[in-house]
Amino acid sequence: MLRGLAQVMFLDSAWSGAVFGLALFTADWRYGAYGVGGAALGTGAACLLGVAPDRVRAGLEGFNSCLIALCFAVFLDARRPATALLAAAACLVVTVVTAAVAQLLHVWDMPTLTLPYCLLAGAVTVAAPAFQRIWAHGGSVAALPHAASGPTGLRPFDVAGAFLRNLSQVFFMDQWYAGALLLAGLFLASRAAGWVACCGSATGILTAWALGAPAARIADGTMGYNAVLVALALCGVFLAVTRATLLYALLGAATATALTPAVAALLAPSGGHAFTWPFVLTALGFLLAARRFPHLTGPSADRAPDRPAGPLRDDRGAARGQLGSA
Repeated sequence: MLRGLAQVMFLDSAWSGAVFGLALFTADWRYGAYGVGGAALGTGAACLLGVAPDRVRAGLEGFNSCLIALCFAVFLDARRPATALLAAAACLVVTVVTAAVAQLLHVWDMPTLTLPYCLLAGAVTVAAPAFQRIWAHGGSVAALPHAASGPTGLRPFDVAGAFLRNLSQVFFMDQWYAGALLLAGLFLASRAAGWVACCGSATGILTAWALGAPAARIADGTMGYNAVLVALALCGVFLAVTRATLLYALLGAATATALTPAVAALLAPSGGHAFTWPFVLTALGFLLAARRFPHLTGPSADRAPDRPAGPLRDDRGAARGQLGSA
């Protein structure tokens, strides 16, 4: 269950998962309960359905359920019993969706990433306003995309806050100290993971600023969290940690940052929640392209799909599971 929390950032470490759980509880005890409970429910459902034990032990059945439970807590009001019941049901459903997505993407030897969570979260946020017992906000969140406004100049305080919130926003948290704990959890599992995450966060800030994003959006971390995930995926998890893959990962991080407002605009009719769609789309695209670049994948273009080049996780079996092999 703790590894399910850690696998949100590709880590196979129960200690890092414990630190991630602590970060959630320091932000809000309700979100901590939803996140930890979601990881536990997803892991339990996978056990009952007979998912491969090595995949369950590595936490690979817990990270999508953790994110879906947190999503419901944030957008549907964590204090309502209806939200808790719906989140629990979604944690069970996302286990089924994960298996379906893994079966589909296995044809192309591609990882599932957080695609199951994105699919289910998107469906529920679109449908929620149609159900009065689920939607407590009143009215619709649909809105047309509008041009960015506000000052673009970044103060040192904004940059420091954005650097840490780019990590905390992966878990829907906007507290800088939650981001600091998450970064500590990354370094606890792997120094490489910690430094890659730092580079991804910095790239997200620089890209958003260079493109003229409002300073408020950069500072709250909503522009850069996908950049952190892309950097981790492309340098150390599915591609080996080398100078070439680091540059490739940072290019992917910049791409995900630019893609974030585009996805939000497309999803404006359902509230404009990008979730981790920019990460999923960018990472899958860059991983497919990497097979054509021997300097990134090595001389053999026929690398077995269940053997990533150099995962940040301590257990290579976890990386194999993330790639969808059961």
